[in-house]
Amino acid sequence: MLALARALMPEPRLLLLDEPSAALAPAVVDQLFERLVEINSSGIAILMVEQNARRSLALSDYGYVLELGRNRYEGPGSELLDDPKVLELYLGGAS
Repeated sequence: MLALARALMPEPRLLLLDEPSAALAPAVVDQLFERLVEINSSGIAILMVEQNARRSLALSDYGYVLELGRNRYEGPGSELLDDPKVLELYLGGAS
């Protein structure tokens, strides 16, 4: 959370995040994603690489699913969450 606050101090237009939820307690992850929604709603674009794909795609305007470093699927986050192939291959089946 401190790193996120420091990144926001210069009032960026774009925030780059690499695995922001890594090694965080589940309650802190919830807070983090709530703040990311608020940050994005304030007009700051967010480019995020995240292992928590379901959470990330749920709040994403657009997402990319990479396989072995190559783009395998792309589209609006909500469409990727509803794509049967993406669910089966990358998100552990239907939720």
